[in-house]
Amino acid sequence: MPAVTVENPLTLPRVAAPADAVSRPVLAVTTAPSGIDGTFDHQDSNGGGGTITNGDTQWMTAGSGLLHIEAPPESLVVSGGLFHGLQLWVNLPASDKMMAPRYQDIRGGQVQLLTTPDGGALLRVIAGELDGHDGPGITHTPITMIHATLRPGAEISLPWREDFNGLAYVLAGRGTVGTDRRPIHTGQTAVFGKGGSLTVRADEKQDGNTPDLEVVLLGGQPIREPMAHYGPFVMNTQAELRQAFEDFQAGRLGTIPAVHGMGE
Repeated sequence: MPAVTVENPLTLPRVAAPADAVSRPVLAVTTAPSGIDGTFDHQDSNGGGGTITNGDTQWMTAGSGLLHIEAPPESLVVSGGLFHGLQLWVNLPASDKMMAPRYQDIRGGQVQLLTTPDGGALLRVIAGELDGHDGPGITHTPITMIHATLRPGAEISLPWREDFNGLAYVLAGRGTVGTDRRPIHTGQTAVFGKGGSLTVRADEKQDGNTPDLEVVLLGGQPIREPMAHYGPFVMNTQAELRQAFEDFQAGRLGTIPAVHGMGE
C-alpha cells in the first residue's frame, strides 16, 4: 500500500486527455536492473539533509558540485524491513550546469493529488504539472513526474506535453501501455513515441501481494546538448569532466558534516 493515498479519489480534481489528443505509441518495453533499497538518512556538503521515508521525495540539484551520502538509519539495520525507492537523474542544461547546489525536502503530504473521471486511479504529481495542476518539486529542466495507482481494470489516458518525451516505469503489478495494450509488469519501463496523451491500463487480475498497478510516469523536454559522464559526474565536455574530477580531488566540493554518525 503506497504511503500517500485517499479514501475516496472522487473528491479530488479529475484529469483526462482531450478526446482529439493523439495517443502516444509504445516504442519499446525493457526490464530495469534492481537493487536493495531502504529508508535513508541524507546528508550533503551544502547543508541539505533529512530522513527519506514513506511517500517522501528528496530533490537534489548538484549544480557546481557537492558531496552527499545516503545511509539507512541504525534502527532499520537492526530491525530489518522492506522499502521501495526510485532514483532519477535529470541532466541540467549547460547554462545551469554550474549553478549553486540546492536541496528540496518534499514530504509525502505535499504532493498534488488528482484522479481520473471514473475515480479508478490516484495520481500523485511530484514534480512538474499535469493538466494545469502543479507538483511541489521545482526543476530546472522542464519535466513531469507522477506516481499513479490504478485499481484492477482501471485505465488512465492523460494529457502529455507534445514537446516532452514519455516513460512509464512499473513499481508493482501488471498491466498494459498504449492503445494497443502492450503488456508490462513490475520492473519494466515503457518508452512512448510522439503524441499528446499517455495511456496505461491495469490488468483485471493482479498478484495477491500487489493488489493495484503502481506506475511512475516521467517526461521532460529534451536538452539535446553534448554530454560527457563518468561515475557520478555529468558534464558537457571531456575537459569539464576532468575539471570536475580535479575539483573533487582538491576538496573544492566541501565536506559532509557528521550528523548522527553519518559522514564519519
